[in-house]
Parts: sequence; structure tokens; C-alpha cells
Amino acid sequence: MRFLSGIQPSGNITLGNYIGAIRNFVKLQDNKDFTDFLVFVADMHAITVPQDKTKLRANIRSLVALYLACGLDPKKVHIFIQSEVHEHAELAWVLECNGYIGELERMTQFKDKKAKQTEGVSVGLLTYPSLMAADILLYDADVVPVGQDQKQHLELTRNLAERFNNKYGETFIIPEPFISKDGAKIMSLQDPTKKMSKSDPNPKGYVALLDDINVIKNKIKSAVTDSEGTIRYDVENKPGVSNLLTILSVIKGKDIKTLEKEYEGKNYQAFKEDVIEAVISEIKPIQDRYNELINSKELDQVLDEGRDYASFLARKKLTKVYNKVGLGRKR
Repeated sequence: MRFLSGIQPSGNITLGNYIGAIRNFVKLQDNKDFTDFLVFVADMHAITVPQDKTKLRANIRSLVALYLACGLDPKKVHIFIQSEVHEHAELAWVLECNGYIGELERMTQFKDKKAKQTEGVSVGLLTYPSLMAADILLYDADVVPVGQDQKQHLELTRNLAERFNNKYGETFIIPEPFISKDGAKIMSLQDPTKKMSKSDPNPKGYVALLDDINVIKNKIKSAVTDSEGTIRYDVENKPGVSNLLTILSVIKGKDIKTLEKEYEGKNYQAFKEDVIEAVISEIKPIQDRYNELINSKELDQVLDEGRDYASFLARKKLTKVYNKVGLGRKR
């Protein structure tokens, strides 16, 4: 069974990204159910909005270094950059020619982004779900981890695959969504009713994995709690405290009920100090390993090997697709 995931290089990874996804990937890479594990940097998706090329390239490299620093093992996981495997773009075009404009216009993310960006909306913003479908179908991925905001895109991928199979014969595996039971949703430290995000206009709302240690301390110290003074899990009435309990629970590997008993009679200051200690103990080794990797030949070797493996799989699949459609000379 093949597992595939991609992430855009749009900036630093937050503690929420790490706890909600990457930490679980590190566990999943040892799952014997997965015979193949691919992770790619979705840099082609990033250019649906304007990018500074120097910053984009730096973000790509930084993201891969962070993946490795967080524990992804290149002996178990093939890590590559999307744009270095040209078959992604080629298959996306074939899928676009078998898709419908109405399908793409119904995508919730497109409608939301179009509403915010009334002028200069790129064609890529409309058609990028076709590229996302190509990312998945190119490798016959059996399972793909998806968040709530991507479920609609995976459904489109399944529809395009089924439509192509019905029209040209069995070609693509129909992918299934992968919902991790271990994932935890980490909320903003300043507005715990919203998910922690690197795009938060208030930088105190998120902890980035590459934040200075003192910055991390101050962000957690200033995290919103409430005036009640008791440490218990109640998302509706105590979202800030509940969020900090979730962070501590995941990092310490303790269930929340146990933590609630441990903190009976203790104040928020002591509680936050423990959260700070736990977060730093998790992040500091990642930062140290990241600094070793970021400008190393090891990083380039991992990406070269990942590209070569992905290109081998992608070439085989695209050749099959081109033969089915009738493009070029039969090979």
C-alpha cells in the first residue's frame, strides 16, 4: 500500500503542523502496512499566488531540512520536490482535459480565495485541484492524508480517476482518504477558537519550529487562558487552557484526564512553565538537527535520490496514460 503526502513551501512549519501531521508521519513510516511512503514539496502549487523566487527556493530547502530534522528517515521515505518531476504538470493537463469547469468552480477553496482576491485571480487558482489530482494519481497512491479543507479536492481526484478509467480502461487506483487517529488539532495561542496557522496576522498566535527559544517561551507565557484559575479540559468554556492541555498531552504522551489530576490546585503560571519546558524539549533537538542539515550535501543527496525514484514511477504511469489517450508515438 502506497502512502503519499505533499506540503506547500509557504513558510515555517508551526507546532500545530508538527503535532497534527509530521509527528504522525514519523510514526507511520514504520507502519508495515505501507510498502511505499512518498512525501513531496508542492512548490508548483505555491505559485498560484505571486512568490519571490529567492524566498521560495529557500523555503523549499528549509521545509525538507525540517522534515528530516523532525525524524523522517530517507531510508524509509522518498522525499522529493514536485517541480523536479515534470510528469506532474503533464498529467495535470490530461486530467484538465477530462474534467469540467463547473467541477473546479464549485471548489470551496477557489470560491473563498476568489472572494478575497477580486482582481488578478490566476487560472492556476482555478485549475490547481487538477494538479493535486495528478500528484496523487501519478503514483497510484492508495491513501492520502487530508484535512477538512482538502476533502473536496480528494473527491474530485477520485471522480477524475473513475472517469478516466471508464473512458480509457483501468489506469488509476482510486485513492482513499487517510485520517490519522493520533492527530491533534492545535489552536492559536491568542485566539484558541481558531486553528494555529503560520498565516495568523498575530505572530504570538503560533509557535514556529524555527522560532528562537526565548521567543517560544514568551509566546506560551502570553497564551490566552481565562479568569477561572482551574486547569481542566473544556473546549467551549476554557478553549485556551484546553489547547495547552492538548499540547502537553501529545508531547508528554499522557492522557488529558491524568494531566487534569496532576494540576489540581496548581496555578496557570506553573502550568505554562511545564508547557514551555515540554515544547522546548521537543523543538530544541529538531532545531539542532535542522542547522546541521540546511546547507549540507546530505540534504541534496536525499532530494536527488527522491527525485530519481519518483521520476521512475511517474514516467511509467505517464507513458501508460499517453498510450491510452493516443498521444505521441506508442512506446
